[in-house]
Amino acid sequence: VNLAESGGGSVQTGGSLKLSCLASMNTFSNDFIMGWFRQAPGKGREFVAASRGNDTSQYHSPAARGRFTISRDSARTPSYLQMNNLGPGGTAVYYCAADYAPRAIQLPLGYKYWGRGTRVTVSS
Repeated sequence: VNLAESGGGSVQTGGSLKLSCLASMNTFSNDFIMGWFRQAPGKGREFVAASRGNDTSQYHSPAARGRFTISRDSARTPSYLQMNNLGPGGTAVYYCAADYAPRAIQLPLGYKYWGRGTRVTVSS
């Protein structure tokens, strides 16, 4: 499975961005998990959100809950990460990840497939 992220860019504090992750195969399945992680400069990769491939369940980290939303419309559309009210802590490279039934959806090691990332810069 090849994953391609898009939608990153520069935004001011309080702004919004919508990231997209397009998969090379049909991932619209209850057993397939699509995840979003981010890696800030000098830090490890951090879980942001995940959802089942058919969007029946969504999971958000405590830092993302209430401001970020993972979603997907159908089998023909990408996985989206809507990010609102971004703060300086949102500056990072955001990665899309996917795998069948990862043992721990919040851990990077649980995912076999990764995109190359899209950079988000939040400035004050």
